[in-house]
Amino acid sequence: MSFSKIFDGTLASPSAELAAFRLLLEPCSDGALEEMARRSAALTRRHFGRTMRLFAPLYLSNECVNSCAYCGFSRENEAILRVTLEIEQVAAEARHLATEGFRNILLVAGEHPKFVSGEYLKRCIERLHREIPSLSLEVAPMETADYIPFVAAGAEGLVVYQETYDRDAYRELHLAGPKKDFDWRLDTPERAHEAGFRRIGIGVLFGLSDWKGEATALAAHLFHLQRVSWTSQLTVSMPRLRPAAGEFQPRFPFEDRDFTQLLCALRLTFPQVGIVLSTREPAQLRDALAPLGVTMMSAGSHTEPGGYTGQGSDQLHHTVKGKKVESSCSGSSATEQFAISDDRTPGEVAAMLSSRGLEPVWKDWDSAILGKDEFRGMKDEKSESASPVSAS
Repeated sequence: MSFSKIFDGTLASPSAELAAFRLLLEPCSDGALEEMARRSAALTRRHFGRTMRLFAPLYLSNECVNSCAYCGFSRENEAILRVTLEIEQVAAEARHLATEGFRNILLVAGEHPKFVSGEYLKRCIERLHREIPSLSLEVAPMETADYIPFVAAGAEGLVVYQETYDRDAYRELHLAGPKKDFDWRLDTPERAHEAGFRRIGIGVLFGLSDWKGEATALAAHLFHLQRVSWTSQLTVSMPRLRPAAGEFQPRFPFEDRDFTQLLCALRLTFPQVGIVLSTREPAQLRDALAPLGVTMMSAGSHTEPGGYTGQGSDQLHHTVKGKKVESSCSGSSATEQFAISDDRTPGEVAAMLSSRGLEPVWKDWDSAILGKDEFRGMKDEKSESASPVSAS
């Protein structure tokens, strides 16, 4: 049975495991929180060693058909500069990330089937797969059958955030577009599992509703996925709202201390689930949290298409009522989805991790598992694109 069918009942009558998780979120003394952090760090070392997987988001398009009150890409924000990268422009962005060390890239796009079709996504994956061994997607929810070609083309992961698990808040904040369907989005991870994705990531955007309620629903979702999607590796993310076009302000506070307590509670409850920490969070907090339970971190992120190399800057436009309106803003860049907080370079983040006794991991594959002919082809292809891509 899909999670949407049992979601409301699960929260109304929580299981013993969910009730135990909720207890970990109750107010506690500094000493108790320090003990949680110590246990969380120990569990992380036991199950993940000292490794920290590094990844970067690569934005393909900031076009979107949805009206979401909190998102910079919302179709209501007609003044923002938009672009959808062409396939070779995507490849140029990926080559730049590869020169910085990344072999793990998350392809991100606004939800607009006219600009970001299934065929377009498939071509992006096929173009990058030989050069970037670990590709994941954060795109519009789809049917299982629509995901299968992405897996066949080389994508190994799918990320989808429910944004908020509060049905009333979800209804109020999602004003128009296919994203209005709460249950359809809620069941996306299960469809991704059926399609064969090896990694599945979920999360909630904190600031839209009370953090304890969101955290409880997120944990309930993880418990469910551990039972029904157990052949996929699960990751969880807990991003907080950041400034974006439209100037939406967080409705509910989620302070650093509560953020830390939730991270530890997730690790204590889900010792084998990966925990992702993005550049939405400030550098000092990321440095402190890295040893406590985090297993994946982004670094040097840009949240606009073409942000790494300036690709697509000559194709910027506005989109008004679904139609392109040419812009005279030459030399500008596409509008970002949100402002990041930690703006350190990937090398600086890697150095920070090493200084704390952690091992930055840029890839989790080895050439030895490939056939000799295939590996030789990969090396030849990399040698042709070894130099950094200059900005347009």
